[in-house]
Amino acid sequence: MLRTSNLATGLLLVLFAAAPVRPDEPKDLYFGEALYYAHQGQFFEALERLDTEVWQHDQIDEPELDSLYVHIDDAEFSLGDFELRYRMHHRAGRAIKAVLEGAVDEVIRNDAAYRLARIHFQKQQMEDALLALDRIDGEVPHEIRDDIEFLRANVYLAEGKQLESVEVLKRLQGSDEFGGFAAYNLGIAYLQNGQKTAAMQQLDRAGQIQTDDPGELAIRDKSNLVLGTILLEDGEFERSLPPLNRVRLDGPFSNQALLSAGWASMSAEDFERAVVPWSILADREVTDSATQEALLALPYAYGKLNIHGRAAIHYGRALDSFGAEINKLDTSIDSIREGRFLEALIREEIRQNKDWVIRLRNLPEAPETYYLMELLASHDFQTGLQNYLDLADLRRKLLTWNGGFDAFDEMVEIREGHYAPLLPDIDEKFRKLDSRMRLRAEQHKMLVKRRDDLLTTPRPEFLATPGEQAILARIEVLEEQIATLGTTSSEPAQQRLQRLKGILAYTLYTEYHARLTEFDKNVRSLDQAMAMVQDEYDEYVRNRQAVTHSFVGYNKPMRRLRAEVLKSVEKIDQLMARQGHLLEALAIDELVARRDHLENYGDKARFALADSYDRATQAQARLDVSP
Repeated sequence: MLRTSNLATGLLLVLFAAAPVRPDEPKDLYFGEALYYAHQGQFFEALERLDTEVWQHDQIDEPELDSLYVHIDDAEFSLGDFELRYRMHHRAGRAIKAVLEGAVDEVIRNDAAYRLARIHFQKQQMEDALLALDRIDGEVPHEIRDDIEFLRANVYLAEGKQLESVEVLKRLQGSDEFGGFAAYNLGIAYLQNGQKTAAMQQLDRAGQIQTDDPGELAIRDKSNLVLGTILLEDGEFERSLPPLNRVRLDGPFSNQALLSAGWASMSAEDFERAVVPWSILADREVTDSATQEALLALPYAYGKLNIHGRAAIHYGRALDSFGAEINKLDTSIDSIREGRFLEALIREEIRQNKDWVIRLRNLPEAPETYYLMELLASHDFQTGLQNYLDLADLRRKLLTWNGGFDAFDEMVEIREGHYAPLLPDIDEKFRKLDSRMRLRAEQHKMLVKRRDDLLTTPRPEFLATPGEQAILARIEVLEEQIATLGTTSSEPAQQRLQRLKGILAYTLYTEYHARLTEFDKNVRSLDQAMAMVQDEYDEYVRNRQAVTHSFVGYNKPMRRLRAEVLKSVEKIDQLMARQGHLLEALAIDELVARRDHLENYGDKARFALADSYDRATQAQARLDVSP
């Protein structure tokens, strides 16, 4: 089985250190190549190579001689894993089910059950997810034990089984990887189960965990924000401030926490304290909805403090900001309708960075991305967007493959140009050799048949030497001459011929077994020689066929492949147009809603600005008339 690889052997062996195979097993470099691409996040390339490798393994006559044989269970499992990561959930589910139903190691089977449960969870098939989790039994890979329990808790929450979720989440409180997330989810489980006091206590604990992990810091901030929001909605304004103040100022939930902290102070009629968080928030990115609300809330607080002049200034600032943002939104909507939004999304330099959604804000020629952070981060939009990006990737790959056909055609032409002039002379020599071989083969066949006949019916005269055969022939001639003479004078000569013939017959009979043994030995050595000749003959035939096959018969397959690629590109273009239109429609709807919201804020700011000016003027007038 011929294969090619673009990677150095040493690199692939290093990669196998992280592969799910035992170090004492031989390494399959082609499986390692697929793992290499998977480790780079290039799951399509990993699937492309591993699928071909497994298919080749299934086609060979003696798979146990293939280097993939010892890894075949891991390879088939990895196929399902790569398909899952490439979001081929249907096909990945079939592959993983095949692993579950096969005679595989217990650890691999449990890992497959977990991944199958995760597929069902992502597809909102909670009952199937629970059934898959229930199939986990026996030894579980250490690195996914907490993952399994955390998934189980999330499935219980989605199913409305809060009590079961609480029990699982309690066990995860000490988890190094999921401790912070489990603490927050436990609070949510209590809350959904109607245990509000327990929920608030748990959220308070989750909001004070000590960690330096970015993910757990974010979930700690979210716990504090949720707790503060619950207290704020319950009217416990003073109690809501400590958890809200624990939210980091540079965290992802800081804007909403600053806004809520301001409203808590405002509701408690501590207007001066409300100004502090709103002043911080009003200076932040104006595209954020919390910042926009703070632009109105801050002058409102100044108005409560009877500082109407400053309130009027901030209302004016808010009105200017809202007007500028409305213009930006109009530009964004026009930009989306012109197709620039989708062009920005498929930029390779953007998507190579894991924070590419955030980096979209820095594209000056893509203003539409400023107001779409929440939409871009939503699960439904991300799913549709990823489908669009996958289609774009497939289109690029198909076009690349289509361009590669020209290279294949050139290779075939080069081979034909090299071999075609040589073949006539080689074929002529081969025909002469073939005729001689056929003659020798017939002679060999005759000798073998004679040996086999002699084994069953002894014929000593058949083993006479050439000299003995000449003597026997001469004796026969002399006997015919004597018989022709028919006189008694020839009797002495006839007697001598008989004695000579008897001596020769005696020699043939007495030496028959030795001669037969020697004859058999010579035939056997000839068998080996003929076998070698036949092997060389077959090797030549194979090479001759390989040479012909290297440049003959490619026209039809290449035309078919070109047609299939172009047909696939056309289909992808249609799908991309439909999917892109859907994404653009969602983005435009989001921007229109934001624009309407800002226009409403603008109307409020105008009325508040006029009122603040009136109040400031009246206050100034009172100061002017006072003694």
